Amino acid sequence: MALPSLFRNLALPAIASPMFLASGPDLVVEVCRSGLVGTFPALNQRSSAGYEAWLEEVRAGLAEAEGPQGRAPAPFGVNLIVHKSNPRLAADLELTVKHKVPLVITSLGAVRDVVEAVHSYGGLVFHDVVNVRHAEKAAQAGADGLIAVCAGAGGHAGTLSPFALVPEIACWFEGAIVLAGAMSHGRHIAAARMLGADMAYLGTRFLATRECLVQEDYKHMLVEASAADIVYTPKISGVPANFLRPSIAAAGIDLDADSHAGALDMSNEARAWKTVWSAGQGVGAIRDILPARELCARLVEEYSTAMHACATDSFAS
Repeated sequence: MALPSLFRNLALPAIASPMFLASGPDLVVEVCRSGLVGTFPALNQRSSAGYEAWLEEVRAGLAEAEGPQGRAPAPFGVNLIVHKSNPRLAADLELTVKHKVPLVITSLGAVRDVVEAVHSYGGLVFHDVVNVRHAEKAAQAGADGLIAVCAGAGGHAGTLSPFALVPEIACWFEGAIVLAGAMSHGRHIAAARMLGADMAYLGTRFLATRECLVQEDYKHMLVEASAADIVYTPKISGVPANFLRPSIAAAGIDLDADSHAGALDMSNEARAWKTVWSAGQGVGAIRDILPARELCARLVEEYSTAMHACATDSFAS
């Protein structure tokens, strides 16, 4: 495993994941100013022109910003859905190259042409994977990093334990490994490092921030929820994902009824996820809604405390 130099001056080895319909420029800028990697999905804007406007907004916000302890802000990234049902991929990729986005996170398909386009300007590509077969395909396509999306992650999560997936990938992959799944506390980030991951990937915890684009009822539902409120089902968007049970009930969806599953169509995603809200199993650790900068500072402190405790533990010597 090797952490690219782009990430070696972070305040915390963590990425605030690109959350569908939730991550926007304000959240990205505040996260990067705090020394963590901030990201957003290109498809959170309704058009490629809107996506470019967001890229310019993030660049402008970071150009005026100063990171922790006088350091430069952390780099930012965008998520591109590499799937045949995404009609904007070519246009959004062209804009990504034009603006030289430092980190591109690809999902739902590993395509060498996309990787090479990002590499053409020196950018990095990390790819979401839920099993070893997907990891192998991403590595063959030239991905610089693999995001192991394990059991308990929000959105389109996998089902493997991180104790299984991360070490198995680490046996042969020489790039960066990022762990996703129920990451809500600085201790979790420390645990990810102990397990062998280079970085952690946090989504659900950043939903409960002031800058997040989701509605306030969604944020308050996160604060009130526990792991028992998370349902893993393909009956919302066509493929298995984790959702908040109270939002499913509020939408009047009967999970016991027959429904089509197994086919992903990006044209249906926004409609499905707007009324049924996603979250990971780490939701039980969320007890407040904070400004993103305050949350990042808390995570940094928690991580530092956990790493120090591990280093001084008598069993570690």
